[in-house]
Amino acid sequence: MSYKQWNDLKSAAVIGSGVMGAAIAAHLANAGIECHLFDIVPQTLTDQERLNGGSLEHPAVRNRLSMQAIERSKKTKPSPLYMEAFAKRIHPGNLEDDLKKLEKVDWIIEAVTERLDIKQQVFARIEPFIKAGTLISSNTSGISLNAIAEGRQDMFKQSFVGIHFFNPPRYMHLVEVIPTSYAKSEAVQRAVQYCERRLGKGVVLAKDTPNFIGNRIATHGIVTVLQEMERTGLSIEEVDAVTGPAMGRPKSATFRTLDLVGLDTFSHVVNNLADHAPEEERSLFVLPAWYHSLLERGAYGEKSGQGSYKKLGKGKIAALRTDSMNYEERASVQSPTLDAAKRAKGTKEKLKALLQGRDAYGQFAWNILKPSLLYSASQLGIIAEKIEDIDNAMKWGFNWQLGPFETWDAIGVRTSVEKMQQEGETIPSFVLQMLEAGHESFYKQEGSKRFYISNGEYRGIDSVPEHISLKQLKSEGKVIMNNAGASLIDLGDEVACLEFHSPNNAIGEDILSMIVRGAAEVENNYRGLVIANEGRHFCVGANLMLLLAEAQAEEWDEIDEIIRQFQQSMLKLKQLAKPVVAAPHQMTLGGGVEACLPADVILFSPETYFGLVETGVGLIPAGGGCKEAVLQQSQRFTHREDDLTPPMLRTFETIAMATASTSGHDTERIGYKRSQDRVLNDARRRIFEAKQQVLAMDQAGFRSRYDPLMRVAGREGRAAMSVAIHSMKEAGYISAHDALIASKLAYVLAGGDAPSGALVTEQCMLDLEREAFLSLCGEKKTQQRMEHMLRTGKPLRN
Repeated sequence: MSYKQWNDLKSAAVIGSGVMGAAIAAHLANAGIECHLFDIVPQTLTDQERLNGGSLEHPAVRNRLSMQAIERSKKTKPSPLYMEAFAKRIHPGNLEDDLKKLEKVDWIIEAVTERLDIKQQVFARIEPFIKAGTLISSNTSGISLNAIAEGRQDMFKQSFVGIHFFNPPRYMHLVEVIPTSYAKSEAVQRAVQYCERRLGKGVVLAKDTPNFIGNRIATHGIVTVLQEMERTGLSIEEVDAVTGPAMGRPKSATFRTLDLVGLDTFSHVVNNLADHAPEEERSLFVLPAWYHSLLERGAYGEKSGQGSYKKLGKGKIAALRTDSMNYEERASVQSPTLDAAKRAKGTKEKLKALLQGRDAYGQFAWNILKPSLLYSASQLGIIAEKIEDIDNAMKWGFNWQLGPFETWDAIGVRTSVEKMQQEGETIPSFVLQMLEAGHESFYKQEGSKRFYISNGEYRGIDSVPEHISLKQLKSEGKVIMNNAGASLIDLGDEVACLEFHSPNNAIGEDILSMIVRGAAEVENNYRGLVIANEGRHFCVGANLMLLLAEAQAEEWDEIDEIIRQFQQSMLKLKQLAKPVVAAPHQMTLGGGVEACLPADVILFSPETYFGLVETGVGLIPAGGGCKEAVLQQSQRFTHREDDLTPPMLRTFETIAMATASTSGHDTERIGYKRSQDRVLNDARRRIFEAKQQVLAMDQAGFRSRYDPLMRVAGREGRAAMSVAIHSMKEAGYISAHDALIASKLAYVLAGGDAPSGALVTEQCMLDLEREAFLSLCGEKKTQQRMEHMLRTGKPLRN
């Protein structure tokens, strides 16, 4: 059987244009794959089609379902597409007229209704049109893949695997690949490579058992919480206080998660397990009576307006009282145990603090964590071969900070097992064998190598060279220099990495100091510099709290010095005689953008939310952001006769409206992506790819193109910006303070009082930025905006 390499994947087909099928097609399009989206042919005309004189034979009618799905993808929020323009890569079709197109695709993904008979019927229909070498997949969250493949020919079965995308596919990192008993290993590996390398997903191998790995463990865990809540009488708010960040789980905890997923949807998942799990497990998947009462009411969660919680308006939320089935205003939950967990640093210490609590919340945490750990261990070899796959499924699919076995290691395996045995629990034999052999944990680290327990022995976890871990490099002593906010790390091959690690990666004096010191070190001893980190977000901007404190104390000289230091630090990166490559990810805002723009190349992760958003706190970019925005337009429009006003007006609007990209690709639409910049498919490769980019530039004989001069739009450009400001203020879109901020921004972007087309120096632009920034810091309404952002995380429009 001949299979294409992962990077030769050109086209795919998705069968079924429902919510999941359309979202999968959108993510294939995100990865640059041409995708056919098929659905059934409608049997009746809509009223609009009748008015338009349509017929059941017209292509637009026959492809109606898939065409509507593509249009929905453009409007859905959050968007399944990195850019709306990518929808052009999705081609509508139907299962009667277009099946011959399947002969030319590399990958077929079925995503129809979760019913075995319907899936079998679909595959029976399309099988004659599938060519040898095509990978065939069914996207299902729990139906047996072997059962789906029954009745198909050997060629089909050998190329057929299960693919379970977690919803929404663009944003959820996990994909479960489920081999059938017929599938050839090369088909399984092709599925893994397509998902990992082309789609940037984290893949686990699951066995063909009910609900596979993630939903099996998560469903058991949630039902355990509901049953324990029923037994102890804790409220919904109390349960969520325990089962959120205190346990290393998302803020949505248990009940907010259920409301988001849909109580009815979760009930279907539970019923599937109750129907298909081994007889001895059926009692583990029984929902309490009050849950069924909610379903009878149609209270399914967020989509129906009420479920575990109900919005009351004016920001107030009510929680269900399961005894009376009435809603009461949500109560605050406080306890020494929860306070201790909140204060603890890191998931491991939070868990310990929570489980050491002597109140009802500490006991509740133990009573739900214990069965979850035991159940996960009991499923090893049944739902997955490796503990690593079980742990990764829970981290990537459900945003747990630690998987079940990592959690067990964190709280201490031997001591917790002894406690479980004292409480009469049966411990899975492999856990006891591990302890008897003198092994104290499921994982261990030796140098750069990580191991996991398997059949009583530690086996090495295969490392992926392209997944560079800064944490691992630091543990190996690769730190060149560091301070509280940043480190310079040796990536090997004479390439260094500047890593931010301050709280929220906010830029303060320590990061700026490390930039200056690091630039000098790289200049003298390295081939180039990567700017990247492994924080939740790349950088949320400058240290706003410090800035507000200085402004309220009217320490204007201090603020002036802070901005000068910021500007000069960015210039060090800009002027470096070695290649600099930035690799931002997730939120990259304000000062984070200003730390990337001096780089010679920016490699955006797919999920990069990139923008100069300082106007949201009443300020303007002053760390070189305005200067770099002007420089980009000057470099794009190089002839002295070029009219800079239109492009600068677009730049002004982007910054004035605090617009950030909705993806790495979207940086092109809003004007931040330069010709040399690119977007990666797999965010986990960002540091590796940045290093390779540095090496390639150095090998090509890198020479800095630093130029301190730039052309500006001048007074003519400023006039156009002023007209836009006036129009928006008159129309009531912006406040008087917004207009003041925008006016100062316009003055800076235009180059001050320079004539149109004039050349100005870099230092002139930096001075204009700094002066405008300082004047805005003195405005009471700006200080109110800064304070509000720090307190609520949301912008204030005053």
